[in-house]
Amino acid sequence: MDANHSPVNTTALEAAKRLLEQGIAFVKNAGLIVEHLQPGEVRCLMPFKGNGNHIGTLYAGALFTVAEIPGGALFLSSFDTARFFPVVKALNLKFVKPAKSDVRVTARLSATEISRIEQEATQNGKAEFTLSLELKDAEGVVVAISEGLYQLRRV
Repeated sequence: MDANHSPVNTTALEAAKRLLEQGIAFVKNAGLIVEHLQPGEVRCLMPFKGNGNHIGTLYAGALFTVAEIPGGALFLSSFDTARFFPVVKALNLKFVKPAKSDVRVTARLSATEISRIEQEATQNGKAEFTLSLELKDAEGVVVAISEGLYQLRRV
């Protein structure tokens, strides 16, 4: 972290993890797990169990969910929630291979990018950032690629 960011508050990160996993009924019912959360980095897992479709692969909505949640997770772990809120502007998902197991995704924002976004949102009332992610099955095979456009808005 740079000098503009405070040390990691583990209590706040645990609260953010609970909010991400339990705060939206659909996400809670799907069983999404936030495996790792710290400022600028999140790793999420969507379990296959309970999220299969009629052809024995992971349901497209479950893949979409695990692709979308990292943007909110990065917001909660990296920005001041009293000063800003996030908006999903767009999310594109390309299915590469059938997912027949749990699916993981890792998303990162550098300290430099976090500072840029925060400064721009402070000055302009909003700032956009893009997350390009690879969703991988239990074997590490890319099953989907997502590109999300997120916006940080000043409260």
